[in-house]
Order: sequence, then structure tokens, then C-alpha cells
Amino acid sequence: MVGPFGCQGNDLDDGAECTLSKFADDTKLGGVADRPEGHAAIQRDLNRLEKWADRNLMKFNRGKCQVLPLRRNDPRHQYILGATQLEISLAEKALELLVDTKLNMSQQCALATKAANSILGCIGRSVASRSREVILPLYSALVRPYIEPCVQSWAPQYKRDMDILERVQHRATKMMKGLEHLSYEERLSKLGLFSLEKRRLRKDLINVYKYLRSWATSSRWPCLSRAGPDDLQRSLPTSTILRFFVSVTPLHVNINQPALCC
Repeated sequence: MVGPFGCQGNDLDDGAECTLSKFADDTKLGGVADRPEGHAAIQRDLNRLEKWADRNLMKFNRGKCQVLPLRRNDPRHQYILGATQLEISLAEKALELLVDTKLNMSQQCALATKAANSILGCIGRSVASRSREVILPLYSALVRPYIEPCVQSWAPQYKRDMDILERVQHRATKMMKGLEHLSYEERLSKLGLFSLEKRRLRKDLINVYKYLRSWATSSRWPCLSRAGPDDLQRSLPTSTILRFFVSVTPLHVNINQPALCC
């Protein structure tokens, strides 16, 4: 992956051999570079982008143009934009998500935890009340969005990452008056909350259901389309969705499963 390029244009990807991803003023060039032909294709696209910039009287900010290799044992092929050799980057931000060469989300989890703890500390210093009616809405609105991935791509992969994210909610629930001496599980029960791990699992299972339902709508499994995804998210507990999930295999769907056929 090569980028970001701070430019946009309708004809920017004309004649591109590799994939050119554009979002707002961010553009990334990506391609398979496991063979010399792949390296050459990426370099040709870089040359084409340089000519496009010259033709439109524009200049790339080469200080922001870097190469992020996503292969094991990558030979670190050197690419050139104009007369500048692009630097190799070990991690790059993509839509505010920090991605490294191994697609490891540990750095992103650490950044999210730091931001969430900062906001939680600000709430603790600026809000005098410690009642659950005050702290819980503030935590849900201002803190939890930082530690709860809105997309599955940056969900934590390792237990250590799950633990540091969970500790933020652990700290937030302990701030509430009357719950300080209870265990974490008891505090969650009193507040009607799930652990972050269970919330991630619930979202994953709901998405699995949505994918299968979109496939089943035009297939021979009409029973999967009886319940709407919104109804499922509101009414079905995680255990029910999990029973549906384990009934699905790559080869068949258990249509006798009561979770979705009732």
C-alpha cells in the first residue's frame, strides 16, 4: 500500500493497473507485490500519478507519501515518486485507524484506551455527582464509543488488548456511588450492562445473521427471513443468537432451529 496522496480527481484512476482507493482528500494505491511484475505495476502507477500531477499543475506532498508493506518477509522494495524515494512505514492511519504491517490492532487499541481514559478522567474531575444516573449516561455517550469498534476490522485480536479496553469500563463502573465494593460482574449486573467482550460478540453474531439473511432472501431457506435484523437486535439475547450461529455450517443451515423459525 502506498499513500496517502492528498488529492482527488475524477480522472485520477484512469488507466490504473492497481487499486486506487479515494476518500475525501485521502488517496491510497494498493496492489499485490509478491512478484517483480507486481512491483513494476505499482511503480508504473506511481509514474502515471506523477504525470497526472504535472499535467494538472499540482504537486504531491511527498513527506506524507509512504509505503506500508503487508507481507511477511517482505523484501522492502523501494518505490519512487518523481525523483523522491518513498519511505517505508511500519504503521499508517487509514480513516483514523492505525494499521501496522501485520494488520495488528494492538496500537489502535492502546490509542483508543488512552483517549477513553482521558475523557473518563475529565468527567471525574469536572462532575461532582457520582450517582449512576449521572455517570452512566456520560460514560455511554462520551467514553464507550472510543473503546467499542464501530467496525469489525479493528476489534481486538489478543487477550491483552481486550483486557486494556475492558479496564476502561471497569474503571467507569467503579466511579459510581454504592458500587465501589462490588465485583466487576456484580456492577455490570446492577447497571444492566454487558462486558465489552459480550457486546462485540453480540454485534458479530447480528452481522452474521444479516449476511445470511440477505443470502437466504433469494435462496431456498425462507425461514431465515422471517425475523428482521432490527427485531433480532432488540429482542433476542446473545445466547439465542449464539444458538443460531452454532447451527450454521458452511454446508447447510439447520432450519429446525427455533431461534429463527418460530
